[in-house]
Amino acid sequence: MDVAVSMPRAADLLAWYDRHRRALPWRAGVGERPDPYRVWASEIMLQQTTVTAVKPYYERFMARFPTVAALAAAPSEDVMQAWAGLGYYSRARNLHACAKAVMELNGGRFPDNEEGLRALPGIGAYTAGAVAAIAFGRPAAAVDGNVERVMTRLFAIADELPGARPLIRDKVLTLLPHDRPGDFAQALMDLGATICTPRNPACGLCPWREPCQAREEGTQESFPRKAPKKAGQTRYGAAFVLTRADGAILLRTRPAKGLLGGMAEVPTSEWRADYELDGAAQDAPLALRWTQVAQPVRHVFTHFPLELTVFTGSVPTPTPAPPGMRFTPLADLAGEPLPSVMLKVVERAGLFRIGPKSGVHL
Repeated sequence: MDVAVSMPRAADLLAWYDRHRRALPWRAGVGERPDPYRVWASEIMLQQTTVTAVKPYYERFMARFPTVAALAAAPSEDVMQAWAGLGYYSRARNLHACAKAVMELNGGRFPDNEEGLRALPGIGAYTAGAVAAIAFGRPAAAVDGNVERVMTRLFAIADELPGARPLIRDKVLTLLPHDRPGDFAQALMDLGATICTPRNPACGLCPWREPCQAREEGTQESFPRKAPKKAGQTRYGAAFVLTRADGAILLRTRPAKGLLGGMAEVPTSEWRADYELDGAAQDAPLALRWTQVAQPVRHVFTHFPLELTVFTGSVPTPTPAPPGMRFTPLADLAGEPLPSVMLKVVERAGLFRIGPKSGVHL
């Protein structure tokens, strides 16, 4: 039996947003003109990451690269270092490439429509819609995870994600107010982040509680519906933390393309499901006496879990780095673009601890 509910109105959501909008470092204040560069950079950073995690990175990133011109002119290693810890490092490479394209092809100005934005490196449908709506006031749909949750509950969309996305986008466009598309996009995001949460949504505080079909049926937490994910097979490997007597650590740079492209790392073996630890000595950067650390490092990437066994070793000061590698003073390690998994490795080796906010502590 169908449940009769009223139709949702954009005006109700916008009235709620005007009272409860979040103050975010990349969000323009009431009456302020949004900066397309700041909107774009924040949207790239927020992909697959939470607002809480992004805030300190965003503020440091903007202090270091305050304009698209500054970002485009920066060396790639500086960009990767500023990004280190945020994960999904292809985003940082695309961010840099996009900034260069904006400078070279558009004179430092971002295109003001979805089509033009999507032609830039690293900008997909969601980011193009978000930037077009928020920065330029275009009537565009910006559908992220928060919006998927809100809309599937609002209309009780039973189709599984990702197949349901075209329908969700159509529903957003039917509600979109052409006079405030940017505020509407941000209001939907705020609603999903603060009220229409994955667990225990605060339906009593929601401006769309009356028209919400899932609330009426008591099925809120069954939406959105997702196709089951296939669990990735665990990969294994060895990581070698080599220090020199003068207080330097051996590092290398990963290939520009691929997983963790362009990031710094201690030398490691291949990461394979069938890796045999008995042969780890053959993968070491130098032939010497290595000490195995008792507890391995475990890290989960998007497509697979990784377990690295850590080995430590030391060499005298005159020892040169093997080809393609470098010795970096431990005091300068914070300036290296080390991803989270490598920070875990060097921490497990006992060289320092990792603070939750302030990074490396020697």
